[in-house]
Amino acid sequence: MKRFLVVAVIAALAGGGYYYTQRGGATDASAGAGGGAAGAGRQGGAGGPGGGGRGGFGGPRLPMTVEVAQVKRADLASKLAVVGNLIGAATVEAVPKVSGRLDTVLVRLGDRVSRGQRLAKVEDQELQEQIKQAQASFEVAAATIRQREADLRLAQTNLDRSRNLYERQLIPRQTFDDTDARYQAAAAQLDLARAQFTQAQARLDELKINLANTVIVSPVSGFVGRRTLDPGAWVTPNATFLSIVDISTVRLVASIVERDLRKIATGMTADVTVDAFPGESFSGRIAHVAPVLDPATRTASIEIEIANTDFRLKPGMYATVNFTTDRRNKALVVPTRSVVDLNGSRGVFLPSEGDIATFKPVEVGMIDGELAEVQSGLSEGDRIVTTGAAALREGDRIVLAGQAGGRGGRGGRGGRLGGPGSDAAPAQAPAGGRPAVGAGARDGGPRGGGGRPGAGPQGAAAPPGRAGQS
Repeated sequence: MKRFLVVAVIAALAGGGYYYTQRGGATDASAGAGGGAAGAGRQGGAGGPGGGGRGGFGGPRLPMTVEVAQVKRADLASKLAVVGNLIGAATVEAVPKVSGRLDTVLVRLGDRVSRGQRLAKVEDQELQEQIKQAQASFEVAAATIRQREADLRLAQTNLDRSRNLYERQLIPRQTFDDTDARYQAAAAQLDLARAQFTQAQARLDELKINLANTVIVSPVSGFVGRRTLDPGAWVTPNATFLSIVDISTVRLVASIVERDLRKIATGMTADVTVDAFPGESFSGRIAHVAPVLDPATRTASIEIEIANTDFRLKPGMYATVNFTTDRRNKALVVPTRSVVDLNGSRGVFLPSEGDIATFKPVEVGMIDGELAEVQSGLSEGDRIVTTGAAALREGDRIVLAGQAGGRGGRGGRGGRLGGPGSDAAPAQAPAGGRPAVGAGARDGGPRGGGGRPGAGPQGAAAPPGRAGQS
C-alpha cells in the first residue's frame, strides 16, 4: 500500500512539471506576437477622451454618475423627540371598606362609569340587624332622657318648697339639705341619660356608615380597566378587584437628557403620534418639568398631557412626542445627503468646469430631516452634488445623471483601458489567431471592449491563437 502511494505522488509531480514546462515555452514563443496586441497588461492603458478609464495601480478613478441640485431657501424647524408609554390621568382602585361576601357586581370590563356610581354590593344582613338593635338602644336612651327631665323638674319643685319653708324656719336644716341632694341627683341622672343618648346615637350612625360602605362606588369618572372578582367572592378592605382609569386626559412621562433640558419649558406644545393611528397627530403640552436631575442617568423627568376627549388614546400605547425647539424662516438650505466630511472638514461638492468635483467647506447650522441649513460658504442658486456626494473625492470626474458619455474600455488585468477614440492601434495576431485589439476600446462599443492581455504579471502575451481576445 505504501509503495502504491509513493508511485502516485511521483507521477503527480512529474505531470505537474511537464505541464509547467510546456506552458512556459508556449508563453515565451507567443510573447513577441501577442504582447503588442494585448495592451499594457498590469501597466494599464490610458483612458480615451470618451470616458477616462481606470488605469493600473495609481491610475485615475472612473467618472461617477451623480445628481445635482441648487441651493435654495426654505423654512426649517429644529425638533426634539421623546418616546414612552401613555398612562391615564388617574388610575384608582375601587376597594371595599368592609369585609364580607360580594352580593352583586354591577359593571364589567370597559364600562364607562361616573364619580359616585355604584359598582358592587357586599352582603349586609348582619349590619341590618345591628342597626335595628342600635336603633332600639337609641330610642331607649331618648326615653330615659325624658324620664330624667321629669325627675329633675319634680326635684326642682321640692327644692323650691323646702327653701321657702326653711327660710320661714318651719323645717329643719337637715330636711332642706336632703331635698337639695335629691335635686342634684336628678340633675346628674339627666346628664347621664343624655350621655347615653349621645352614645347610642353615635353607635347607630357608625352602623349606618358601615351599611353604606357595603356599596362600592366609583371614586373617579372613567372606565373600568380591571375586574378580577365575581359575586360570591369574599372581600376585605385590602382586596382590589376593580380598577377605574380616567382617560379624559392621558399623560406621558419621559426623560430629557441634560443638554436638551434648556430647550423645553412648562407650557410648550408638542405633537404626539401613536402606532395605532399612523399618519395622525395629537396635540399635547408639557405640564410639569422635574426641578432636579437623576444623578445616575443625568436626565430630568417631564410630564406631557394630551387631551383625549374622544377617548381614542388608551393607556399603555407607545407614543412619540415631537417638540419644536427652534425655527428658521427663509434659511439657506441644501439636501442633507449633499453634506459630507472630507479630511476633517464639513462641506459639499460643486460641479466645476470640465465635470470635475470640487470640495467646498461650509458651516452647517440646523438640520431638519432631509434639509440642512448653510450658514456660510454658499449662495442661493449655487449648484451642488447631492446623490453620490458621499463617494466623491477632490478632483474626481463626474457624469451628471442622464448625460451622454461612455465608460472606458476594459484593458489589461491591471486596470481598465481607454474608451472610444483611444489612440492605441490594433496589433496583428500570430498566424491562426484572431486579430488582437490594442489598448484602446473597440470603436462604437458601449464599454470599449478592450483586449485581454496575456497572463503574465507584466503584460506577457497570450498563447498563440488567443491573443487579444476581447
